[in-house]
Amino acid sequence: MRIATYNVNGITSRLPVLLRWLEQSRPDIVCLQELKAPQERFPQAAIAMAGYQAIWHGQKSWNGVAILARGATAVEIQRGLAGDPQDVHSRYLEASVGPLIIGCLYLPNGNPAPGPKFDYKLSWFERLTARAAQLIASRAPVVLAGDYNVIPTELDAYKAERWVDDALFRPETRAAYERLLAQGWTDALRELHPGERLYTFWDYFRNAYARDAGLRIDHLLTSPALSAALVAAGVDREVRGWDRSSDHAPTWIELRDQSIGVTP
Repeated sequence: MRIATYNVNGITSRLPVLLRWLEQSRPDIVCLQELKAPQERFPQAAIAMAGYQAIWHGQKSWNGVAILARGATAVEIQRGLAGDPQDVHSRYLEASVGPLIIGCLYLPNGNPAPGPKFDYKLSWFERLTARAAQLIASRAPVVLAGDYNVIPTELDAYKAERWVDDALFRPETRAAYERLLAQGWTDALRELHPGERLYTFWDYFRNAYARDAGLRIDHLLTSPALSAALVAAGVDREVRGWDRSSDHAPTWIELRDQSIGVTP
């Protein structure tokens, strides 16, 4: 089973790229971020023609997340995170897909930092961590996938010294990510590629993609119930080079089907 996460950076303008990638890669489950489209503008018909059932949480011009499932049904569990009734951003969607629970997230960028946007990032992170703790306690097989807007270590950034004051790399952000992992989550890409420079995002400016001046900010975290199931992980880097592509590339993991189950 292949599970992917992909920040599409506007599903309307990037739909041809998304459909091309879906046809080529054929992932079983896909988490999308930055739809940048209201609920009624999600291209459900085109996604269905590609062979995927979808649930989504749209928002005009900004944010927006979706979960796609091929040959299965995504059954919504919740949208949004508890703890802040004033937060109406479309950043979290959770569903069951067969035996799995999938959490699709788009964590706030947080820049400029320090400031109100950074405070929002950290508070949203705390709410995500609280929900993640509940999922760990359930002992269910869970994948938390999305654009975390977190550069976990220096290995995850081209010239990391240039990012020391950025909200994606500030100590508070990395500490929050470490607290999340400490619950028992596995950063799947790093687990299987421990010393490798793998990027998932390349800016549109300064010829970043051609120079491979990227960041690893899209992550798939797996719960302990999936520790025996994880067999592969990677980045479809070439998609970033397609015409009119997102500044992110699809990132994926593969799970051994017979190893997916609830911990006894």
